[in-house]
Amino acid sequence: MDEHLKDVFKNKKILVTGGTGFIGSELVRRLLPYKPEVIRIFSNDEDSMFRLIQELGEGDNKRYLIGDIRDNERLHLAMEDIDIVYHAAALKHVPLCEYNPFEAIKTNVVGTQNVINAALNRGVEKVISISTDKAVNPINTMGATKLLAEKLMIDANYYKGTRKTVFSCVRFGNVLFSRGSVIPLFEEQIRQQKPITVTDPQMTRFMMSISNTITLVFKATLLAKGGEIFILKMPVVKIGDLVDMVIEYYAEKFGYKKDEIKKTIIGPRPGEKQFEELLSESETKKVFETEHMLIIPPQIEFPDMKFNFSDYPNAQVSKFNRYNSRDIRPLTKEEIKTLIFN
Repeated sequence: MDEHLKDVFKNKKILVTGGTGFIGSELVRRLLPYKPEVIRIFSNDEDSMFRLIQELGEGDNKRYLIGDIRDNERLHLAMEDIDIVYHAAALKHVPLCEYNPFEAIKTNVVGTQNVINAALNRGVEKVISISTDKAVNPINTMGATKLLAEKLMIDANYYKGTRKTVFSCVRFGNVLFSRGSVIPLFEEQIRQQKPITVTDPQMTRFMMSISNTITLVFKATLLAKGGEIFILKMPVVKIGDLVDMVIEYYAEKFGYKKDEIKKTIIGPRPGEKQFEELLSESETKKVFETEHMLIIPPQIEFPDMKFNFSDYPNAQVSKFNRYNSRDIRPLTKEEIKTLIFN
């Protein structure tokens, strides 16, 4: 157990919005060993809440709160006496956000502002918001709303006045096995011996494990001064290679030969990019870099706050001129196999 994190979380009151989602629930699991006074798990998904209660049980250190970040009053009540907020609630499915754009705005933009308002009014110490590579040069509704959510979160540091709340973001790519992601979809198609639906074998994506995702969030909690965006350096996979390794693994698991599993090219879904980006070219003008992480300081100057690479352990000024999945060597098939199934 990281002793620094033990000092940060012990006896603290923590709220996780979207706390029953893939990332939110894993945050809860990883926080519990640090013995916070209470974790309030905030979600509008009753079924997932019930399942999490069955897994984690009830007790004085866990509170299961049904609510929606669109509901400012409910959020304000949930945040009473809270020290740290992890904001993971969002609409994340790209095609669904394309077809329901204003719903995405109400959750990802208005909901984020509600989190900010409640945190300021309740005197929260620190808010860490979960973002996505799709917020960089967005071409789809989901990415555009997450970009706005980032801007709202970062700029809250500018207008918070004398309040001490620190607002920062973490930004990452696709999380392996997350809900709605391709690997569980491919697994189910193979199980039913249906053709694998492949958008484009040449597409590239940043991929990371849920363990690395939570590690990044915790590092951001330790380091955040307010206004930074933290990015984990992560590997790139080519979708065609990913499909091949998933077929090889799951075909055998379900008793099929891998050549019995067919592939169907369906083309990009609405709003999908050919490649993803973790840094825009404008952001690279001032980026700090450590061995495993990139840190984007605020693009606007905050009163009485300066950001230098010396503020972050083992950091230096980065020489990245952009960071996208098209420029990085994708993992080999064997490396993908290790990443996914190790």
